Amino acid sequence: MEGGRALFSLHATATAAALVVVIGVEARAVYNNGQAEGLTFWAPNINVFRDPRWGRGQETPGEDPTMTGKYAAVFVRGVQGYGLAGAVNSRNLEASACCKHFTAYDLENWHGITRYVYDAKVTAQDLEDTYNPPFKSCVEDGHASGIMCSYNRVNGVPTCADYNLLSKTARQNWGFYGYITSDCDAVAIIHDAQGYAKTAEDAVADVLKAGMDVNCGGYVQEHGASALQQGKITEQDIDRALHNLFAVRMRLGLFNGDPRRNRYGNIGPDQVCTQEHQDLALEAAQDGIVLLKNDGGALPLSKSSVASLAVIGFNANDATRLLGNYFGPPCVTLTPLQVLQGYVKDTSFVAGCNSAACNVTTIPEAVQAASSADYVVLFMGLDQDQEREEVDRLDLTLPGQQQTLIESVANAAKKPVVLVLLCGGPVDVSFAKTNPKIGAILWAGYPGEAGGIAIAQVLFGEHNPGGRLPVTWYPQDFTRVPMTDMRMRADPPTGYPGRTYRFYRGPTVFNFGYGLSYSKYSHRFVTKPPLMSNIAGLKALETTAGGMASYDVEAMGSETCDRLKFPAVVRVQNHGPMDGKHPVLVFLRWPNATDGSGRPARQLIGFQSLHLRAMQTAHVEFEVSPCKHFSRATEDGRKVIDQGSHFVMVSEDEFEMSFMA
Repeated sequence: MEGGRALFSLHATATAAALVVVIGVEARAVYNNGQAEGLTFWAPNINVFRDPRWGRGQETPGEDPTMTGKYAAVFVRGVQGYGLAGAVNSRNLEASACCKHFTAYDLENWHGITRYVYDAKVTAQDLEDTYNPPFKSCVEDGHASGIMCSYNRVNGVPTCADYNLLSKTARQNWGFYGYITSDCDAVAIIHDAQGYAKTAEDAVADVLKAGMDVNCGGYVQEHGASALQQGKITEQDIDRALHNLFAVRMRLGLFNGDPRRNRYGNIGPDQVCTQEHQDLALEAAQDGIVLLKNDGGALPLSKSSVASLAVIGFNANDATRLLGNYFGPPCVTLTPLQVLQGYVKDTSFVAGCNSAACNVTTIPEAVQAASSADYVVLFMGLDQDQEREEVDRLDLTLPGQQQTLIESVANAAKKPVVLVLLCGGPVDVSFAKTNPKIGAILWAGYPGEAGGIAIAQVLFGEHNPGGRLPVTWYPQDFTRVPMTDMRMRADPPTGYPGRTYRFYRGPTVFNFGYGLSYSKYSHRFVTKPPLMSNIAGLKALETTAGGMASYDVEAMGSETCDRLKFPAVVRVQNHGPMDGKHPVLVFLRWPNATDGSGRPARQLIGFQSLHLRAMQTAHVEFEVSPCKHFSRATEDGRKVIDQGSHFVMVSEDEFEMSFMA
């Protein structure tokens, strides 16, 4: 079973952890009830959201590899029934999770260049610190039972035919224990579209010899016998693939008879769509909403002061648009319009556009509704015709006449309007950010079955928004950068601006990690380690970046790395006026990130959410591991810690650590 929608704000990780446990429970319940043929889920999608135009970015957790890796591990452990922490029982799986798409896959169809033929040129440095870390975490921390190799090639080699990637990296280096599947028909294209293999039998041999076990599609079935007869594969190759596949099926208990008599046999249909699970869906939707603008206290609205409300926009009254892509049947779904009609009796509705394409409009009707109401809320953004599998965007602006509709309505309204954006990828709404007639902007992503309720609760102050953006929102000018340029790091001499908050040097509409609240919060460190940290007994390795000394993390060893770990405690206060759930983000920054060493400008190293009453103070502890958090990737893919200063930041507060031999 394919799995899809996952994009969420940095605020939603704790709720996401509970949600994936529910996914495993409900999957097993459906299977036990005879309504599913298997228990293998081809999810999560943990490719880094590198380019804002990518149609499947909506399926991912975002652009940061640390966050994506943590999400991957939590997703896998929850679905597979391991629990979110502690020991793993690898012999029994509640369901099987599969981390995809391995690796450097983030292009569907851009100006005629499709994922089926695309050859991603990726440096060892970018593989080490951006593209591969989520998969490493998926295996080492999550203990995933499945990996899917991708359609694309990486540096000329199809990923499903790459022995170094599948067998050496995943199985040998990371200790992967499970099956490796191709994406659907990814074996066929190795010969038929990419021309990498000279014959169909060569394609079958390439993938089996590389370590792939399962072909989604019929290519291996069709050409495997002739590949065996021609001596291009052996029975041992087939046996290995069968062993890896059937071992997972056995771990799922698929050969143990009546599933109701097995370990997970007590999970029945009464555990699907329970009230607890529906409440969790609402909490996830609430946590995922990001308040991007709130000028003059435009939000929250007050039920007692809103006598009439105009709801405008094609995304206001279509329940399927809340779900994004790859979704199962929801338990209950209400559209935003239906929910708001329960808040304000006198609520009018005009779609304004025929769809996200907005090439047919009813702007005069929308203007009339806006001018007649006390308050106006617009539901705009994108839909699955604009972004999805096989569809990338060419522009970052709102499609068609959406901007014209929004500005016309804002000009006609009695008060500054509220703009709610439903979309997976970021959009350039600079016009709305700077327009005083647009008082507030909410990004809701594709919030799922309870999204309509969650949005209304935020609008009317029944929930205090605390979400943070998991991706950078770029201006339209970013579209001059080819999607096919996989480099993460900026190259100023050529005008290449870099990608994601870690390396991008250019203007933004909204930054990664940005998000407002109805409350004010403050943060400061209350414990700080000594300024100097000696790495005793290690010889510094000279690098080419200005003669800077650095220490090879692998050479340091686990004992030294463990000794260097330290706690960082953050004091967080909610200054009111509302209670709220609040994310605390801790970053590392380097003082000289532009010196040619390839360091990120800053890097997320930890994040936690906590609920604080108005005026309440709490302490949050983060474990900081210099070997993991302070290291950078060299051009040849080694991890090193540079000698000198490193700064750990939370909001405006920071402390310095300096490493010396």
